[in-house]
Amino acid sequence: MLMPHLDRRRFLTALGAGASALACASPEPEQPKPWNIVWIIADDLSPDLGCYGNADVSTPNIDRLASEGARFTNAFVPAPVCSPSRSAFITGMYQTSIGAHNHRSHRDDDYRLPEPVRPITDYLREAGYYTVNENSGLGGRPKTDYNFNFDEGYQVFDGTDWTERAEGQPFYAQVNIFEPHRGRPPEIWSFTDDLPEAERIDPASVTLPPYYPDDPIVRKDWAGYLDAVQLLDKKVGNVLAALEEQGVADHTIVVFIGDHGRPMPRDKQFLYDGGIKIPLIIRWPGELEPGSVRDELVSTIDLSASALDWAGAEAPEHMEGRVFLGPNKGAPREYVFAARDRCDETVDRIRAVRDKRYKYIRNFMPERPYMQLNRYKEISYPSWRQLKRLHAAGKLTNEQGLFLSKIRPEEELYDTESDPYELHNLAGSEEHGEILDRMGTVLNLWIQATGDHGETPEDPSIQPQFEKQMIEVYQDLYEEIEAAEGAW
Repeated sequence: MLMPHLDRRRFLTALGAGASALACASPEPEQPKPWNIVWIIADDLSPDLGCYGNADVSTPNIDRLASEGARFTNAFVPAPVCSPSRSAFITGMYQTSIGAHNHRSHRDDDYRLPEPVRPITDYLREAGYYTVNENSGLGGRPKTDYNFNFDEGYQVFDGTDWTERAEGQPFYAQVNIFEPHRGRPPEIWSFTDDLPEAERIDPASVTLPPYYPDDPIVRKDWAGYLDAVQLLDKKVGNVLAALEEQGVADHTIVVFIGDHGRPMPRDKQFLYDGGIKIPLIIRWPGELEPGSVRDELVSTIDLSASALDWAGAEAPEHMEGRVFLGPNKGAPREYVFAARDRCDETVDRIRAVRDKRYKYIRNFMPERPYMQLNRYKEISYPSWRQLKRLHAAGKLTNEQGLFLSKIRPEEELYDTESDPYELHNLAGSEEHGEILDRMGTVLNLWIQATGDHGETPEDPSIQPQFEKQMIEVYQDLYEEIEAAEGAW
């Protein structure tokens, strides 16, 4: 099988110039080396970057990466929170298909991946790759955060530094960068202390999405997020510099993504684009036109099948991801799918399907508010609490108050071209009835075809247990939270 980066013209050239060359019995040409592959994965990042048009933030290293490769404008994750999302892209399977859909589940039990599903590092290792979860000082951390367990002694990755590989061995590396994930009070964005004061973003200068009020607390929170994005950019620069200094940049495919959307209310843990739409930038020297922009639909489960293909390994038949880039790419996606289930102690079930224009969301628990109690949100999101205060005081517009509704519609439909912030639900529009039916049918088919484990509750008793725990914890911590917020 041809290596993925060996196109037809180069292959014919490698065979020789013709019969005269064969007559001379010249030695066979050297086969090209497999590509190194690096995934740079940011925690909690939407396309809030300079190269995606955000003028409030400075991201020169990521912008340079985009200028040297391709920037994708329709990339999505299958889950809006880290552990289900990471479980999906390390296996090339929807988290709902493999029982990994509830956030940080199965940590204390013996749950294993269903046969024949395996992490893609197994297949890459079999193809001769040294697999790395980077922790060598470039800015990454050895994060896995999967919702399944392994047999004793099993290692997902071979090491933490690709320079430890055997001479000439190709490597696959994940560089998992903490930023722009939130910290804890009182220093919600404490890690931005690494940014010089002159580089900090002025809260008064930022542009807020229309679903947030123009409020000092919300502005400060949003500016802190963008500060963290700028710190992320510095760490990305470290990784790119290391590849160049080691002389491997020209033979390394670099993929840059967020593991899901930004850590703000209505975004992370929800299926609006703020939770599932991410940046995707790929630099593939000699194969992708520098500075190109591509609008095909991509899901991060496709990265797994594609990485195997780039490595010269065939993706297994069970894998739900598909090759989306390179000589062996398949037909483009018509739809991407996403799912939200229990996050920490907050029980929920939401599903979504999106094409390039329309987004359909189904709320399986419409009797519940969007802003159910959640300890993580109550403690670490000042803007979350401020929204509640402003809503109680009647100071939010209708659009800003939608997310604080006591109940939800069973169905939501948005035209993301005319309504990119997904504020005008078209589910009740006669004009869009055919689109609603089509998208709903597609979602039903996906749920059935993939065997969505979310159809079965974890445990009939777990829901009230979580809710009781949350109310008690919140009451105990309320004064502490208020004091921490005052300090922040």
